[in-house]
Amino acid sequence: MGDVAAKIKVMPESVDTNLAELKEKLKAAIPAGANLHGDIVEEPIAFGLKALIVTLIVNDQEGRNRSYRRSFCKDPGAENVKVIDVNRF
Repeated sequence: MGDVAAKIKVMPESVDTNLAELKEKLKAAIPAGANLHGDIVEEPIAFGLKALIVTLIVNDQEGRNRSYRRSFCKDPGAENVKVIDVNRF
């Protein structure tokens, strides 16, 4: 098995959510076996709301993406977490 790049979209609870703090919480929540690829990117949604796009390099094992998504869901400030793309690295 190889590695895959998993793009995860994290929606903050509100426009008032401190994105810098949320980014640090997300970095701290990355579980063992995953590595952050690049920076966490802000993606404008609407009316000042921005999503955070996290790209992780993970081992290509069944069910691994769900476990990473769950670890981000536990962070206060994260409203919704969704895996949006998975590609071979």
